[in-house]
Amino acid sequence: MAEALLKARRAGFGPGADAAFADVASAGVHAGPRGEPADKRAAAALERVRLGIDKKWRSRRVRTEDFQRYELILAMETDNLVALRKICPPELQHRLHLFMDLVPGMAGQDVPDPYFGPASGFDQVLMLLERGLVTLGQAWRKGALPRA
Repeated sequence: MAEALLKARRAGFGPGADAAFADVASAGVHAGPRGEPADKRAAAALERVRLGIDKKWRSRRVRTEDFQRYELILAMETDNLVALRKICPPELQHRLHLFMDLVPGMAGQDVPDPYFGPASGFDQVLMLLERGLVTLGQAWRKGALPRA
């Protein structure tokens, strides 16, 4: 959901944001090796806010080259951030951050995992992601995002 939402909202960050955020991808430290489609409840939550997800989208694991390729890597959960820190080269650790650190008043918290709960959990996560992206856009406009 975060990838689809960022792709849909980046133009609203201001002039040049589409180019600055042209290379956006989602990956997981525990993603299955086969590449699963998006959860139907996640897709439905996106549709409820008039967004969609590419039908060809598949989950994937974080790859070593991702740390070099992406200037900003946002982990949804503290456990994921810890796992990323273990596999990220020391000189690129500054690129790793917890997504909820973007949400005012929620620094250090995890994005709740809606997978094992009701469909409404996906809507709640979507609202948190929206809040975080507002702050991300503000930080980008101010030039306050980490640079490579």
